[in-house]
Order: sequence, then C-alpha cells, then structure tokens
Amino acid sequence: MKNVSRLLPLLPGMALLTGCNQKVQKDNRQNSPKPNIIYIFADDLGIGDLSCYGATKVSTPHIDRLAGQGVQFTNAYATSATSTPSRFGLLTGMYPWRQENTGIAPGNSELIIDTACVTMADMLKEAGYATGVVGKWHLGLGPKGGTDFNGRITPNAQSIGFDYEFVIPATVDRVPCVFVENGHVAGLDPNDPITVNYDHKVGNWPTGEENPELVKLKPSQGHNNTIINGIPRIGWMTGGKSALWKDEDIADIITDKAKNFIASHKEEPFFLYMGTQDVHVPRVPHPRFAGKSGLGTRGDVILQLDWTIGEIMNTLDSLQLTDNTIFIFTSDNGPVIDDGYQDHAYELLNGHTPMGIYRGGKYSAYEAGTRIPFIVRWPAKVKPSKQQSLFSQIDVYASLASLLNQPLRKGAAPDSQEHLNTFLGRNNTGREYIVQQNLNNTLAIVKGQWKYIEPSDAPAIEFWTKMELGNDQQPQLYDLSSDPSEKTNVAKQHPDIVKELAELLESVKEK
Repeated sequence: MKNVSRLLPLLPGMALLTGCNQKVQKDNRQNSPKPNIIYIFADDLGIGDLSCYGATKVSTPHIDRLAGQGVQFTNAYATSATSTPSRFGLLTGMYPWRQENTGIAPGNSELIIDTACVTMADMLKEAGYATGVVGKWHLGLGPKGGTDFNGRITPNAQSIGFDYEFVIPATVDRVPCVFVENGHVAGLDPNDPITVNYDHKVGNWPTGEENPELVKLKPSQGHNNTIINGIPRIGWMTGGKSALWKDEDIADIITDKAKNFIASHKEEPFFLYMGTQDVHVPRVPHPRFAGKSGLGTRGDVILQLDWTIGEIMNTLDSLQLTDNTIFIFTSDNGPVIDDGYQDHAYELLNGHTPMGIYRGGKYSAYEAGTRIPFIVRWPAKVKPSKQQSLFSQIDVYASLASLLNQPLRKGAAPDSQEHLNTFLGRNNTGREYIVQQNLNNTLAIVKGQWKYIEPSDAPAIEFWTKMELGNDQQPQLYDLSSDPSEKTNVAKQHPDIVKELAELLESVKEK
C-alpha cells in the first residue's frame, strides 16, 4: 500500500496552502446571546463503556443524564484510531493524514499545528468567545527540535487560538509528568531544571528496567523507563521534582481548572476544550473511586470520568449556564484494555464489553477503532433524541461556524463539512460518507451500509497490544447493516462496490 502521508505530504510550513490561513483577532461584538461551548474528549473510552450505550457492568449516571437531556449519537466517528491525529482533526478541520507529523506525539514534540492555521479555537475567538484548553493536549508544545520545559514554552496552545492553557503535554504514561499553564511548567523550581529525552536515559532517576523493585504498577509491555510516583513511563526525565503531578489527583486538578475557567467567564460566551486522562493508562483512580467499580482500575476510572462530567454539569447548573451551553462529550478513539501496564484489566472485565458489538479497538481500522460515544446537549435549543445518522468529529468545526454565522476563511477547515442540523438532532440526513484512519495511516470509508478498507502491507496485529489493526493486502468490504461486527469480508462478492468506494476514497485523498 502507498503510504497516505507520502501521497499528500504537507509540511507545517505549507499549512497555508491547504488548511490554514492568517491569524484572526477576537471580535467582542455580540448581537445576540451566543451559546457557551464545552467540548470534552475522554481518552480511550469505548462505545460499550457507558450505561447509556448499553453497558450493564458499570454505571455512569452523570453521562447518562447528559445523554438523556441531549442528542445521543450511535453512528458518530472520530477521524482516527489514536489520540494525536484525532485531536488534530477536530481542531484544524483537516484530515490528519494530510500532514506528515501527526502520528502519536512524544512528550517533547514540537507543536504540530502550524501557528498560521485558523483553528476552531481561532474561529470561536473571532466570534467573540473566551477560549480555554484544560487537560490532555498531545499536540506538542514548543518549536521544532524539541521542547525546552525550563522557560517560556512557545509556541503553545495560546499560539493557536486559546486564551488560557492548562495542559498535560502528551499522555499520562509519557514524560514529562508535569502540567503546563500558559506556557510555563506549573510549580517548577528554576534551580531544578527538567531534562527530557526519548532516545536515551538522562540523569540518575531510577527506571522500571533497572529498578523493578521500586515499581508499584508493573509494565506489561514497554513503559519501563523513568519511574514517577512508582509508575514507569515512556521516555526518560530528570528534574522538576516540585512540579511532578500525583496521578491520583489529576482528575481533581483538571476538573477544578475547568470549573474555574467556566466561572471566570460566566458573563461572556466561552469555549472550553477539555481532555480527560481517563480512561488512558496508567489507570490510577483517586481513593474515592478505587475498588468501587468491581471491574478493576479500568472500571474505577470510568467512574472517575463520570464524576468529572457530573462536576462540570453541576457547575453549569450552579451558575445558571446550563440552558445556553452546548455540551459535547465524546472520546478521541476506541478502547484498549491492556495498553502497557499489569492492571488486570482483562482479568477483571467480568463480562464488560468496552468495544460493544464491534471489532477492533484503539489503533484499528475496524469499527471499534473510531466509532465512539458522542453526545450533544443544549437544553435551550435541542430536544433529547437518538441520532442514527453518520457524523464525523471533523465536522464539529464547520457546524459550529454555521451556527454562529461565522464565515470560514479561505483554506480553513478544508475537510470539515457543515452538518449543523444533524449535529443538533434536527434531521437525520447525516454525512454521505465518513473516513477512518488507523495507526498505520491505512484508511477506510463508510458509505451507507458498506465499509471499505483499503489494501495495506502494514502489520495485521499491533505488536504490543495484540490489537487487530485491520491491515490486509487484499481489499476488505463489509456490509455493516447485516454484519456490524465485520466478521465476513465480502469484497469478492461485490467488486462493483469495492471499485466505487475505492475511487471515492482516492478522490478524498486527492482534494
């Protein structure tokens, strides 16, 4: 298979050509009350992980309430089966496979969104919104060549449209294990500078490989570098002891930051983009939730995630902001059970099915890789309903722009389509097709009842997690109406449909 990234190379400096344009300035003019907008990305949450989507082994009452008061989608998709590209697609409105550096970002990656790009945050800022990002970022920080965490980190989230930034630089299982607030590591002692490296060990801090006796959460694969809080991570770091997070407290900290942002901007329209660390590894619940699910720590952090959503909802209620706030809750990609630590997630599933009825999961081109929970609540304007139409997260950008009568600048959000009425549950027309991307940049396309996965020479199984990736040297075609679990490849029986969908996918690549 041709590598999609090579088909459509787009270096950051070329972003003006296809997905970005000059920066925009905030316009505070308001002719009518604008809805507040909250977008929450859960991490590695499956469509089968929530009781409102049919889970019976775990209860998520707060998310269930959100779903019951809003539009609950059953055919919504992330663009990608991994974190970095999924987030890139949402904020830029551009398919991540069009740009070369959108794979899973290390903790010291440069900012991968070109600062010239008009992001969704830029668009909302121009529309008069206060903008903030809290929680998991995973889009890189700093200039090309790597991030220096010891001074002002620039470019950062504030460089691409966010007024306020409080972020986990990458993932919780990657160093550095610190928060960055408005371009500075929060709580950093300048006399104890941070050094981060993903190629070799730095400093003398113990590692999981060298000092397994110091580990409280053992790795199942990988994850054997610098130990922070008894947990070995991906990558090596030293320094910054005063700034290190305590894993048990992360959910509380980022939830408080989100609540404070909401409260501080209650008198003006705001956009809050929040990324939770739950239910990503390492799964270390606060003692309030530890052992409460009966499904091990993965189940416990689902309860913690549900609490987080409840706290945000309660904050809106207390500030009387609920009615005119668009609250979007979803996941960045599908679930994975063992993703690097011996947390007994498999052994303690107890009949719980994070993937629902679907095949694959995180990293995969199969349905469970990108078919995700997606809920939109706006009590003032949206009636509770179930939405069965096709919808892609990449379309949130253009749909919100349409809602706000905010014209998209030339070149901005090139792959985002306006589907506002579908987004708000007002009709069920939906997208004509959706495009999916797996770990290896293999693409799939869903149109009507049919799903086509392009041929690929990439591995069939992800080495560490043993996840089916959906890669095969032969084209794959599935009839999702009769075979939603993608058990039977019917490509040979329907060559005309394979040809049609392959040509459609190629036309998308060539745009």
